[in-house]
Amino acid sequence: MKYVPGRKSDVQDCQWLQRLMSYGLLRAEFRPGADVCVMRAVARQREVLLTQQASWVQRMQKALVQMNLQLTEVISDVMGQTGQAIIRDIVAGQRDARALARHRHRRVKASEQDIVRALTGNWREEHLFVLEQALGMYDDIAARLRVCEAKLGELLAERSAARVDIGKAPRAGSKARAEHDVRQQLANWAGADLTRINGLGLDSVMKILSEIGTDLSRFANVKHFCSWLGLAPATKISGGKVISARTKRSANRVRQALKMAAMCLSHSDSALGAFYRRLCSRMDKPRANTATAHKLARMVYFMLTRGEAYVDEGQQRYEEQQRQRSVAALKRRAAALGFQLNPVGAAA
Repeated sequence: MKYVPGRKSDVQDCQWLQRLMSYGLLRAEFRPGADVCVMRAVARQREVLLTQQASWVQRMQKALVQMNLQLTEVISDVMGQTGQAIIRDIVAGQRDARALARHRHRRVKASEQDIVRALTGNWREEHLFVLEQALGMYDDIAARLRVCEAKLGELLAERSAARVDIGKAPRAGSKARAEHDVRQQLANWAGADLTRINGLGLDSVMKILSEIGTDLSRFANVKHFCSWLGLAPATKISGGKVISARTKRSANRVRQALKMAAMCLSHSDSALGAFYRRLCSRMDKPRANTATAHKLARMVYFMLTRGEAYVDEGQQRYEEQQRQRSVAALKRRAAALGFQLNPVGAAA
């Protein structure tokens, strides 16, 4: 509406919208197809369940701390194999710290004596009750998560040429095989393997495809797509003066997934990792993160619309290209000032 001149009031707002719509001056917002909306609803439900499950884990941690059981100080993941075994044994009635410490997995860095000291507390009844309730809610949500993931696997299999049932319980040693199957299904659905882009994992690609689908023909070009994501600069100019060029605030889930993927590139040896670190040297990290997410969005758009395969050139190739661009820019500037650049000795 902001591109159509005219008045706007709260009283006649609906009439003004109807009039603009009748003249064909309003563009419809983007909404994916019906099949994508079905998958989007299930994927969002899975995200809600994961958020709720994480909150109950925090409640369990709080109950442990209130009993002076500092389990989080010796185990990084409370709901890992060792942490779950200890918590379930506590709920079952075990109070001996040495018996609880025997659940320590060999990969846990903390020693068994450290775990014994961390599990020496006061065992107050009210906090044990809260711990039992929180563990029960965690298990209930976990059961619903398995059902949700099975449904998501069925929907993904329907949209993929490869009919692989990922809803089944994985067999021993089949985690890598299951991830490979999901990656292949996503690639078949999208027509390109988006996971080849550095920073984009299975969860990120699943969120992107379940939110926008694979048909981006509704967007006129890549600029419209990035603007819809809220990653393009919203330049405000008045009287020839740029007032602001910041990106607009947005709760777009695809935008959030791309910005999280951009954060994963800080220690990557890829060309995208070198690009992100180069931006961080020029500007603050939030703006560098947004700019890198913008670059990822452009890659996703071209891969979905053209079916192009992403090939990483590597950090060394990217840095060499940047060096050549810097040298060319210096030569142009020197020529404009009437000078000539000549390489020296070993640098040549």
